[in-house]
Amino acid sequence: MVRYVYDFCEGRHDMADLLGGKGANLAEMTRLRLPVPPGFTVTTDACRAFLGSGVEPEGMSDEVSRHLSALEDSAGRRLGQQDDPLLVSVRSGARFSMPGMMETVLDIGLNDDSVVGLAEMSGSDRFAWDSYRRLVQMFGSTVMGVDAARFEEAMTRLKEACEAPDDLYLDANDLAGLVETYKQLILDETGQAFPQSPAEQLRLAILAVFRSWNGERARLYRRREHIPDDLGTAVTVQRMVYGNLGADSGSGVAFTRDPATGRPGPYGDYLANAQGEDVVAGIRNTVPLTELEHIDARSYRQLRDHMATLERHYRDLCDIEFTIERGTLWMLQTRVGKRTAEAAFAIAAELAEEGQITPEEALARVSGEGLARLMFPRFDADATGEPLAHGLPASPGAAVGVAVFDSAEAVRRAETGEKVVLVRQETTPDDLPGMIVAEAVLTNRGGKTSHAAVVARGMGKVCVCGAEDLAVNTEARCFATPDGTVVQEGTVISVDGSAGAVYAGAIALVASPAMRYLETGERTDGVTAAVAGALEQADSVRRLEVRANADTAEDARRARRFGAQGIGLCRTEHMFLGERRKLVEEMILARTNADRDRALAALLPLQRQDFTDILAAMDGLPVTIRLLDPPLHEFLPDRTELAVRVAAAQARGEQPDPHEAELLEAVNRMHEENPMLGLRGVRLGLVVPGLVAMQVQAVAEAVVARTRAGGAPQAEIMVPLVGAVEELRIERTEVARALAEVSEESGVPVRCPVGTMIELPRAALTAGRIAEEAEFFSFGTNDLTQTTWGFSRDDVEAAFFSAYLDKGVFPVSPFETIDPDGVGRLVRIAVDEGRATRPGLKIGVCGEHGGDPDSVHFFHTVGLDYVSCSPFRVPVARLEAGRAALPSAKGSDSR
Repeated sequence: MVRYVYDFCEGRHDMADLLGGKGANLAEMTRLRLPVPPGFTVTTDACRAFLGSGVEPEGMSDEVSRHLSALEDSAGRRLGQQDDPLLVSVRSGARFSMPGMMETVLDIGLNDDSVVGLAEMSGSDRFAWDSYRRLVQMFGSTVMGVDAARFEEAMTRLKEACEAPDDLYLDANDLAGLVETYKQLILDETGQAFPQSPAEQLRLAILAVFRSWNGERARLYRRREHIPDDLGTAVTVQRMVYGNLGADSGSGVAFTRDPATGRPGPYGDYLANAQGEDVVAGIRNTVPLTELEHIDARSYRQLRDHMATLERHYRDLCDIEFTIERGTLWMLQTRVGKRTAEAAFAIAAELAEEGQITPEEALARVSGEGLARLMFPRFDADATGEPLAHGLPASPGAAVGVAVFDSAEAVRRAETGEKVVLVRQETTPDDLPGMIVAEAVLTNRGGKTSHAAVVARGMGKVCVCGAEDLAVNTEARCFATPDGTVVQEGTVISVDGSAGAVYAGAIALVASPAMRYLETGERTDGVTAAVAGALEQADSVRRLEVRANADTAEDARRARRFGAQGIGLCRTEHMFLGERRKLVEEMILARTNADRDRALAALLPLQRQDFTDILAAMDGLPVTIRLLDPPLHEFLPDRTELAVRVAAAQARGEQPDPHEAELLEAVNRMHEENPMLGLRGVRLGLVVPGLVAMQVQAVAEAVVARTRAGGAPQAEIMVPLVGAVEELRIERTEVARALAEVSEESGVPVRCPVGTMIELPRAALTAGRIAEEAEFFSFGTNDLTQTTWGFSRDDVEAAFFSAYLDKGVFPVSPFETIDPDGVGRLVRIAVDEGRATRPGLKIGVCGEHGGDPDSVHFFHTVGLDYVSCSPFRVPVARLEAGRAALPSAKGSDSR
């Protein structure tokens, strides 16, 4: 029989798949004998069963009742009893942390009778009625579906009527009246009364948390973080402890190290006379955790001891939620904390240096995505000037955008290509769509552990919180500074998440320390030293080589500085742009072979010099040169513009420009309805005389020039868009002829391996035959994805990909991360069949997936020899290739 409920003392931290992250870690803290309020966890199995059928799984209710009875027995109180009632919290707890994306209900068990008993037990009528209003408010919105804004409006009206600056100034009578207002609001909105039965409250709250797994914001967050939709959430039911019992009580969030910088030491926020959700919601500004030493020295010392215990046990940065109830410390949650990229590298390096983790574990705890963030530019300190305001540096980096004051406006502007900064008094989970599209988040309330800070850090977004000097008016869509400056919506501002500063206008950017290290090798601080160490460790363990896609000598030199081991894709067509386009036009317009030969002869020395420079930059390393791939019409003027100019001249009774008329005739002659599936790639070489020979001659002569100069050129020639072995056989014959001619004329043997791009499904499915002629394969995954899915990338991403992502057709764009089931299966087939024909066949990938972290892991698994990506992604690919080689390839997941 399936078991659906586990007591905290029955679980362990490695049961997160079943108990969720929260339940597993509460169980682990219980095993460590830390002061955890007792409780139990309803499993993810129960959630999946409920979501699949729409009804509670058989036996779950009985298990919950038995565990609740045990909890009541240990407490000596019953849920919701009239005198001294037991109250519980009901919280979500998914396998991966999803802060604020699902539901929580506190104070379950309160009703019109037990609120009196809570007042007597606590000695505070105000506390009891404040707890009851919290329950009715949470339950009404979370379980019964009333718009949360309706409760906030009622609270605002009451505070205005009482002239109370915040809810702390409301007395017991005020709050008792607010409870009645809330209950009437629920009845009016739903036609149902707030349930007075504690058992019914608990049952409905558990099911509501299950349903919240499929809530809009939870699904959006999972899509953003690439968390699978089929995991479900566990639910923890835990005895309530209270931080809102007075000045000797409070709640806080603590980190064992600074999640923004990685610096060790106590870090976090504390809020006296408050429950935990008040801290993360940012409704009141917190004090730094270190202030707790002056407020309650005994609890602070205990907390420090528990923090040290947890960091030693988890061997990582720990994120901790705690409550102090009348001088007694309770540990409510821990997890491996989210951290910025900067902190991730610093913490991993420090823990490895301390001997708490191995170098391999340190490598597993950083990521290529994080390294890419560290490479982003920063503000130029000499150009910043006086800031508009200061706040807390919640998530580092530099961002520029126009100020917007609600999530919907952020999304609307971002869809038009505008960069935006989301400005709020404080964010809520409903702001997630705006946070995703924003360059930065700015709030004037909340601390470094508020919702805005935690979510922004997790997404790698720049964030400044608690900018108290700013008066944010979301209704008027502006904010004001202390000197009277008013910044209206649409005004450009700059946000420095590292310094916690906000500036007017756009501040100039400079290279980040990480980028300077990659360019020069200079290690200027602990983070660059940590990056260097991680890359060195990755290079020592990775099997995959990392090459670069580079079309110029400058790009090749940069790629080599960044650690590239060659060039996996040099696109010859990029050498035909600019002034050289005229020579391509002459080749296309040629009426005779002699005219075509003259145009090709003019292009030859230009290409030869390009190849010579690139081979010099990559001396001793392989350079894979792809022959001309795109349709020739791409080198001609736009068809519509030409037709308009010719027609306009004719309409004026003038003779059209002869050259333009000739170009228009050529464009019309070469016009294709679907040119990307037309005359391009290998097909060009087969039908345009001399085109292949010219390019190969240029490559061969560049090899000769470098050899004579004392270099060690390693040119490789790649034929694009092959779909049949016969195409490659014919073209390879012409390549061999051109190489032989240059060798004979120069007296320098020229040996250039000839291979092909696998970018058509037919090529993948006939790879065994193609390998008879190909000396290497390189997967062109951009075109392979287009032709496998039947997608035109230029059209579909804007047209319907957002809908496909929303509907779960795929979790991430197949152009961003390789589709393992379709495109990936073709890759596997081609690798297996190609090597069956030619053992030891060198195989790589040169599509954009070569720099995508998840795709790099896939390419490692299927046995490719190298990945090739843009020069700026080379460090990312190096790091991920190393992580892919680790026994546990994904490493520690801190989502």
